[in-house]
Amino acid sequence: MGFKIVSSVLLLVLMQSGVLCARRFRGGRNSQPRRTPPSPTYRDRGDTTESFPLDFTAVEDNMDNFMTQVKNLAQSLYPCSAQKLDYDMKLNFLENTSVTCNDGSPAGYYLKESRGSRRWLIFLEGGWYCFNKENCDSRYETMRRLMSSSKWAQTKTGTGILSPLPEENPHWWNANMVFVPYCSSDVWSGASAKTEQSGYAFMGSLIIQEVVKDLLTKGLDNAKVLLLAGSSAGGTGVLLNVDHVAEQLEGLGHTGINVRGLADSGWFLDNKQYHYSDCVDAISCAPTEVIKRGIKYWGGLVPEKCRQAHEGEEWNCFFGYRVFPSIKSPVFIVQWLFDEAQLTVDNIQLTGQPVQEGQWRYIQNLGIELRNTLKDVPAMFAPACLSHEVITRNYWIDVQVKGTSLPRALHCWDRSLHDNSRNNKSPPKGCPVHLIDSCPWPHCNPTCPTIRDQFTGQEMNVIQFLMHMGFDVQKMAQQQGMDPSKLLGMLSSGS
Repeated sequence: MGFKIVSSVLLLVLMQSGVLCARRFRGGRNSQPRRTPPSPTYRDRGDTTESFPLDFTAVEDNMDNFMTQVKNLAQSLYPCSAQKLDYDMKLNFLENTSVTCNDGSPAGYYLKESRGSRRWLIFLEGGWYCFNKENCDSRYETMRRLMSSSKWAQTKTGTGILSPLPEENPHWWNANMVFVPYCSSDVWSGASAKTEQSGYAFMGSLIIQEVVKDLLTKGLDNAKVLLLAGSSAGGTGVLLNVDHVAEQLEGLGHTGINVRGLADSGWFLDNKQYHYSDCVDAISCAPTEVIKRGIKYWGGLVPEKCRQAHEGEEWNCFFGYRVFPSIKSPVFIVQWLFDEAQLTVDNIQLTGQPVQEGQWRYIQNLGIELRNTLKDVPAMFAPACLSHEVITRNYWIDVQVKGTSLPRALHCWDRSLHDNSRNNKSPPKGCPVHLIDSCPWPHCNPTCPTIRDQFTGQEMNVIQFLMHMGFDVQKMAQQQGMDPSKLLGMLSSGS
């Protein structure tokens, strides 16, 4: 017992030193400026300081591995005396050169290994899609980086959940980090080689399989946990592929690796557009129509159980609430209740003139629809914000739902899965994993990312933003049965 206490104190001291070391060198990185922190009024409603307590239950059964991690952590602090820390992930091309980007150039991934860690995070990049020869040609001219590896940089610096800094990434900073660039334009679903008719290869699903296969020779074979994460199209890609990855590893004999999913901003709805428009490109086309066309063009694959449930209409499996019931692996859903990409494909324009009353009702109903589709998801984080993507943003630690941040919620989810594996079915006390805002309009949560006026570049507070959106304070106060000045005060304080 005394040995464990000494070890715990030693690790605590080393981790504090690691944070100081990271802070000392943070200024040398080209990181984005941090978002203005939430108002003190909001923070007073929860814990004033959010803590991430050390949890040693995971190492009690394997002290040798625990001490190895302590040793590696101590060694990792040595570069504090150097002038520069190497935070970058390095580019690797796939060993199997027949699996390619859209234009036939080699697909690949960026890797930063973490010696001694048995946790791996594979992140799938997002970036819309194309669904026929014409708009794929246009995409190739304007967004070639998302269809070709010809100009990929040799290194990439991780941010948010990919950051190696404990202050920016409290729970996953010491994992082996893998960033997989999106160059297949198929929502990570395709398994088709380039043909004369299509003009492009669509191999998103195969790229994931080959990345996993390559990583097994670089330490993944010794992993305990593999988190397949992604944002936007990458988030949908997680829903489509997380069980494929689990089955792939099991088929190769790696049954001890716990595969999990983290889908950020990929839970789209197959709803009706605010007003219909011709299906010309990914942005103007209705969500269902673009996937119906795309899945044929890409030769898209979907999870087998979902395919059986929607035979002949496999496009349904690209929408989160339809595919989720068929997924066997644990998946954590992160979704803004007022997702900008969803509103874009629904033909709601949020720039220029204030929105009309009909648009305002449509936006509020979108939040209601999204809440309804998420109610049976056990692990989720859904703030009432107007935004898109979050887990790789450096402000991801600032956004809260009911006083809990996203890194904290993921930590609680991790603990709950570990406890379940030890036959402890009750969730950790004071550690919520089902977090969804109940307030009814965009940015009613004051920890939402900062909104800027597109024309002036000036930051807008909650009231200014809602007025810009066409929010009628008098009418809303009347509906709520309160004085308008009281409603304005509540909005200002984030109540």
